[in-house]
Amino acid sequence: MGRINSLQTMGLVDGPGIRSVVFFQGCPLRCAYCHNPDTWDTTKGQEITVADLVAKLIRNQPYYDKSGGGVTCSGGEPLLQLDFLLELLRSCQAKGIHTALDTSGVGLGNYTEILAATDLVILDIKHSDPAGFKALTGGEMSKLEEFISALNKSAAQVWVRHVIVPGITDGKEHLERLKTIISTIKRVAKVELLPYHQMGVHKYQALGLNYKLQDIQHFPEEKFKRLEKDFYSR
Repeated sequence: MGRINSLQTMGLVDGPGIRSVVFFQGCPLRCAYCHNPDTWDTTKGQEITVADLVAKLIRNQPYYDKSGGGVTCSGGEPLLQLDFLLELLRSCQAKGIHTALDTSGVGLGNYTEILAATDLVILDIKHSDPAGFKALTGGEMSKLEEFISALNKSAAQVWVRHVIVPGITDGKEHLERLKTIISTIKRVAKVELLPYHQMGVHKYQALGLNYKLQDIQHFPEEKFKRLEKDFYSR
């Protein structure tokens, strides 16, 4: 039995092809720009068995097969529900479904079996130094480093994602450190920089939560394109 927040079908951005995205309930981080604060609380969401969840997921298997898609476990943070996550990943692979894990890399540890059942890891690197990581997320960067160590011992393909927040994660020194971190990760097939946005602010209002970055507007498109071009060219 696990706890999920929601299930999205026909997803196109959380891995290759057409995918079903399972949003796990619960997260140890409190990222200042998080657009899913409704996934934080581990006691919320919907309880479901792996068998019942897989029964929903295989309905879309023809779309996965035709498009090279599959199932992505996202959140929240899937690595907080290791037993449920492992059974789900193994069940999908047993049915020939491609598996992806969208994670911050900050979980409960002991990831060997999880990564053996994962075809693709979409790793969201929050910050490039421990102090910045702590200030932005409330968590410890050492947990991410532990995950990267386990990831490098696996055979999973990796996509790296990083959110560019004006005045916080857009500095040259920060981005150089980020590139150094990425260079230590094996089998990286894609690196995506994502511009900061405020699309989840209404959720904070509905939950009665304070949005810490309310004074920071979305990243200007032209400025982001220049930063992105410079990042990839060096």
